[in-house]
Amino acid sequence: MTVLPLLAQSSTPHTLTGDFRFHSQFQSKFVPYARDVLVYLPPQYATQPRRRFPVLYLHDGQNLFDGATSFIPGKEWQVDETAQKLIRTGAIAPLIIVGIYNTGNHRIDEYTPTRDPKTGHGGDADAYGRMLTRELKPFIDRTYRTHRSGSNTGLGGSSLGALVTLYLGMKYPHVFGKLAVMSPSVWWNNRIILRRVAEMHGKPNARIWLDIGTGEGERTVQDARDLRDALVAKGFVEGRDLAYLEAEGARHDELAWAHRVADLLQFLYPCR
Repeated sequence: MTVLPLLAQSSTPHTLTGDFRFHSQFQSKFVPYARDVLVYLPPQYATQPRRRFPVLYLHDGQNLFDGATSFIPGKEWQVDETAQKLIRTGAIAPLIIVGIYNTGNHRIDEYTPTRDPKTGHGGDADAYGRMLTRELKPFIDRTYRTHRSGSNTGLGGSSLGALVTLYLGMKYPHVFGKLAVMSPSVWWNNRIILRRVAEMHGKPNARIWLDIGTGEGERTVQDARDLRDALVAKGFVEGRDLAYLEAEGARHDELAWAHRVADLLQFLYPCR
């Protein structure tokens, strides 16, 4: 594994803010495609060498920090700028953020729990989850000073990344105790995620952020409301361990999610 101090040159300017480590082509025995991993370290990581930090793992790592690598050049989630500001002002606990790059054409398969007959794709989320829990998280825990418990470890994403977040959060509640579910693709395979939530045995000890933009379409908004209701039926309580937000006019894109990162981080990683 190569750790690079700088990312490769790009025609679009890099927009990284803060202290980063880049791990190129992370290999797995569970999924056939290698992926890059970009790690953000909080300001206190260098100045407090004995301190350990909670961790947030985010899918679609290309889109989180750097306008040069994002799906739409120049449009990214601004997770680094937002985290830096919130940490420096004491609005959130200092945390490590791990951006897991997607693998392009294979993204739809890795981020979905079942094969969807309508699309002819999907169903590799279990293998992707084994990679996360058995390989990537142990690597991050060995390499960085992390708090390893589930209560200190989050998983998040948007769209299909939100779908796989909730699915794996239910499957591995002891590993991921904080879930960021942004604009989830509830529609996948006839809304199978709603059935999976209903089939859960008991309520996991998790803290969940769930949101949707009203500009994403009436059916998509209703899907998010139905998912919220399914979680409430399992015992989650809005304002306590569940946050639900409908962002007025927000569309399904990186800039919309960037506007919600601050609220998400403050709910999942509050200062104690």
